Amino acid sequence: MGNVTVPKVLSWCGKGLLTALLVAGSFQLSGKAAALPVDHIRVGMFMDLGSTYKSTTAAVTLSSGQAWTVGFNTPAGHSNLVTLGSGEQARFSVDGFRIKVLETADLSTVTEAYSKLAATADKPLIFTATSTGGQVYQLYTGYYANEQTAASAVARAAKTASAYLNGQTPAVKGPKHLSAGTYASEAQAASAVSTIKAAGFDAMVALEQTSDGGSRYAAWVGEAGNDNELEALRSSVSTKLPQLALSNVDSNLPAYIIRQDVSLGQAVHHYQLSGNDAKGWIENGGSEIKVAERSGRSYRGAMEISSLNGQLALVNDLPFEQYLYSVVGGEVPSSWPADALKAQAVAARSYAEFQAGQSSKFKIADVVDTTLSQAYNGISSESASVIQAVDATQGEVILKDGKVVEAVFSSNAGGVSADPSEVWNSGGDAFASVPSEGDEAAVKGQKMWYHVLLSSGASGFIREDNAKETGTLTGGGLAKLTVTAKDTNVRPLPQIQSDASPVAKMNPGDTAVVLEKVQESGTYSWVRGPYSSAELVKSLQGKTTTAAPSSITTLEVTKRGPSGRATEIKANGQILDVKYPDLFRSALNGLPSTLFDIVPTGSYTVLSANGTTSKITGSSSMTVLSASGQSTVQGSGTVVMNGNQSARSIDSGEGFMFVGRGNGHGLGLSQWGAKGMADAGYGYQDILKHYYQNVTITKE
Repeated sequence: MGNVTVPKVLSWCGKGLLTALLVAGSFQLSGKAAALPVDHIRVGMFMDLGSTYKSTTAAVTLSSGQAWTVGFNTPAGHSNLVTLGSGEQARFSVDGFRIKVLETADLSTVTEAYSKLAATADKPLIFTATSTGGQVYQLYTGYYANEQTAASAVARAAKTASAYLNGQTPAVKGPKHLSAGTYASEAQAASAVSTIKAAGFDAMVALEQTSDGGSRYAAWVGEAGNDNELEALRSSVSTKLPQLALSNVDSNLPAYIIRQDVSLGQAVHHYQLSGNDAKGWIENGGSEIKVAERSGRSYRGAMEISSLNGQLALVNDLPFEQYLYSVVGGEVPSSWPADALKAQAVAARSYAEFQAGQSSKFKIADVVDTTLSQAYNGISSESASVIQAVDATQGEVILKDGKVVEAVFSSNAGGVSADPSEVWNSGGDAFASVPSEGDEAAVKGQKMWYHVLLSSGASGFIREDNAKETGTLTGGGLAKLTVTAKDTNVRPLPQIQSDASPVAKMNPGDTAVVLEKVQESGTYSWVRGPYSSAELVKSLQGKTTTAAPSSITTLEVTKRGPSGRATEIKANGQILDVKYPDLFRSALNGLPSTLFDIVPTGSYTVLSANGTTSKITGSSSMTVLSASGQSTVQGSGTVVMNGNQSARSIDSGEGFMFVGRGNGHGLGLSQWGAKGMADAGYGYQDILKHYYQNVTITKE
C-alpha cells in the first residue's frame, strides 16, 4: 500500500511507559531492506545461548492429535523415518555428555533418587532396559556442555543421590560409540543388543539415516566420553565377544538412539539425537504438536531438534503468518477493536520480519518464544478476531526509507511514548516521544483507592467500594473514613495482592485519616515500595558501572528525557551510572517503567520563609508555629501535605516509594494507546503512523 495522509493527534497529554520486548544492545531502529515476504519463521523454544537466551531442559515430550513422524532435517530435505500414532507421546534429547548415576532393578529406589536430583540443577532422566536378570532402571543426569563440566558435576550428583547408590559410583558418559553392525529391522538389532548386554556391556539400538535418505538399524555399544575410553571399551568387548566386527560410529552420522523412558511415570519411546550437526525433524502433516515442557501448549508447524552448546535445542518452524496468529493473540486481548489488533499485527510482522534471517543473535532461530522477542504461546493464543486481523493485513510491514523498521512496542506508555535517548541511548527518526492519551483506556472502569493513616500510625490503601467517608475532618482538614464490612483489608499498595499480607484490618466504626485518593495500581499508573536502603542496594548490585553506595539516605531523579522519563538518578549525590536509562527498571527492584517520581517515606523537605530548605527525617524533630503557639513535633508519624493537597505520613526509618505511570520501555507502539485510538475511531494505519514517525505501510 502507498502513503496515507494521517491527521496528527494534537490534543493528547503526556504521562507514562510499557513492557520491554527486546534486549538492549541488539536494538536497531531500521535497516533491513524490503525484500520478498518471509514464508517461514524459526522460533527458539529451548536453547542455551548463555547471556543472550537460556532456557534448557534435559528432554522434551512431544505428542500430536494425529499420526506424526520423526526424521531428520538435512540439506537435501526432510526425512520421515518413524511414524507415531495419534495421541502417542515420545521424548527427545541429544546424545551429549551426561552422568550415569546408578542402575537398579528397584523402581522405588530410582524414583526416589530421581526426585532428589530433580530439585537440583542436575536434570535427571530414567531409562529402562532389559538385561539377563530382567528389567533394570538407569538414572542419568545432564546434559553438560563438555566432558569437564560433566566431570565437575559427578561429586555433586553423587552427594545428592548418596542414599540410593548402594555401592555404585556415578560416572561421566559421552557421545562416542562402537557399532556392532547394521540390520534390516529393529528386532534384529535388538537381538544383537541383548547378546552384548548379556556379556556385561551397555548397548542400545540406533536408527541411522543413510546417505540416500533411507534408514537402517544398528547395534551400538557403550557411551564413552573420550577416545581413550572408547579404545578401552573396544578391547574389552573384543576379548569377550570376538565374533563381533566393531567399528567406530561416524560422529557425523545422523542417528537416533532408541530407548525407553520412564521419567514421567510410564514408559514411552525416547529418541536420543546423535551426530555432529544432526537435526531431528518432527512433523505431522498439518495438525499441531504438543510440547509438555512448554505448559502442554500445542504449536503449528514442525519441530527441529539439535544440540547447541551441549544442550538440547528445540526450534518451532512454521509459516510466518501463522506465527503472527499466536503472537498478536499473546500480546493483546482478542476482544480489542479490530484496528487495534491490525496495528499490533503490522507492528509484530515488521519486528519479526526484521529479525528473520538475522541469526547472529539467536544462532539457529530467528526469534524466541518469550517477550525477549514477542510473546508466542502456540495455538492457545489464537482466536477468530486475531486471525482475521492478521489475514486482513497479510504482508503489510512498516518501512522507513525503504527499509523494514524493527517496530518495537510495549504495553502502556502512561500517556506519552519514549524517546530513544530515554531507553537504550540509541536514536533514529522512526521513533520519537509522542502523546499517548489512549493509554488511559487501561484504567477505564477501575476503582479508586484511599490512601489512609490508621490510628496505630501505619498507613495503607482501601478500595473505594469498601469504604465511606464519615463527613468529619481532622484539625488539619483531612477527611476521615470508615469501612463497610468486617475485617476489611488495608493493603500495602493500591491493588489486590494475594501474595502480600495486609497492613491491617478495619471494621465498621473504626476510622482512618484519608491522606489522598489514587488510581488502582496497574498498567497505566502504579505504586511500588516502599523499599528500604538495604533492598535497593541489593537490587543495584551488578547494574551500575561503579559501585553504588553501601547505604542510601537520599535518592532523586536528577535528569529526565523528552517524555519525562528518568535518565539520571543520584543516590547520596552520586550518579547511578547504568549502561542505558531503561536499566533503571531492573536496577531499582523491577519497576514497571522509568516514568516515575521518588517519594522518600522517612523524611520531608520544608521550605522556609527566607527560601532555604531543610530536610526533616523520621528520627528528628522540628519546631512549628501554630495558632496556639510554638511547639515541637517528632518527625515519625507527622503528616505533611504538599501543594497539590496530597498528604503522607512520615516513617521512622528511611525508605523510598516509587509512583509512576506506564508499563515497559515505552518506545514505539503503545498497545493500550492503540486501543484508545481505535476506540476513538482511528484506523490502524493512523495508529501506526502516530507512533512510528515518517513511515509508510507497505504490502510486500
